[in-house]
Amino acid sequence: MDIKTLILNSIRKRGHVKTSDIVKKTKYSRAYVHRHLKNLVEDRIITLVGKSNQAHYILASKKRLISSKPLIIHRIMTNHGLAEDKILQKVKEQSAIFQNIAENISSITDYAFTEMLNNAIEHSASEKIDIVIMKTADDVHFTITDWGVGILNNIMNKKRLNSEMEAIQDLLKGKETTLPEAHSGEGIFFTSKIADSLKIKSFSKKIVFDNVMQDIYVKDVRSVKGTRVDFSLRLNSQKTLSDLFSKYTDESFEFTKTGVKVKLYHYNVDYVSRSQARRILAGLEKFKTIELDFKDVNTVGQAFADEIFRIWQGKHPNAKFIIKDANENIMLMINRAQT
Repeated sequence: MDIKTLILNSIRKRGHVKTSDIVKKTKYSRAYVHRHLKNLVEDRIITLVGKSNQAHYILASKKRLISSKPLIIHRIMTNHGLAEDKILQKVKEQSAIFQNIAENISSITDYAFTEMLNNAIEHSASEKIDIVIMKTADDVHFTITDWGVGILNNIMNKKRLNSEMEAIQDLLKGKETTLPEAHSGEGIFFTSKIADSLKIKSFSKKIVFDNVMQDIYVKDVRSVKGTRVDFSLRLNSQKTLSDLFSKYTDESFEFTKTGVKVKLYHYNVDYVSRSQARRILAGLEKFKTIELDFKDVNTVGQAFADEIFRIWQGKHPNAKFIIKDANENIMLMINRAQT
């Protein structure tokens, strides 16, 4: 009988075994026996319980295996030949993060993590990528950090934009990508809609999507190289990917809808100008349905309304605007432009 079989038979017979029990039976050295016990532990066949004189080995049940796995994974990886799906699979194998969570939470986290990690792999040109993914009592969240070109700088350079704010405006529309032959530009858009919180920090700007408070805002931060993405989702969330995709796609599952927060284009003036309206409209010809959210905007200028609702709408008659949270002053300007 080999030593492995002897160990397992002893545990099955008595419920547990100590190193000294096997040493006594086999006359092998303690170090030799311990090496075989360690191999069985690493193979997750048995598990160690207790310490010092009380230490003994028992068969590893599925419940014990799950409880012995960590609830946090931290990896710093060289950005060469990485595949986001394989990295996620390793996270699942090596941790209990995805154990005993609802299917909708698992699906959303799968989607968001792979989309954000793919962005870092494909776009950042960073030599290293740092990932942290964990589960707490309340939520699951992850952070992906790179030290590359930075998402906003990348958009600025590829699209010849003049500022980080213009890059942010481009990014928020959803159907934007600096690598159109390989990407649809939808990953950040959909992730920002499904997360409870999504924060994107790049150089001197941080974009915060707070879906609990239903707000989006941009902050100035201390400049750092690269991009950091922070995602969180409550474990009791009722959101589903299917609901999200059906909201922003048409019957053919084409990504045809978007939303714009007008507040982000309002530069501390009492109205929004024609030039600002043009910045909002840039790229929206890709969409069939466009939601304009006027929350926290007090008024708009006649030129702004005319640019969107007469000139641009006249050039794109198949596009439909949905107006949200517009007060009577704003609606007056919109109605005048449409008549």
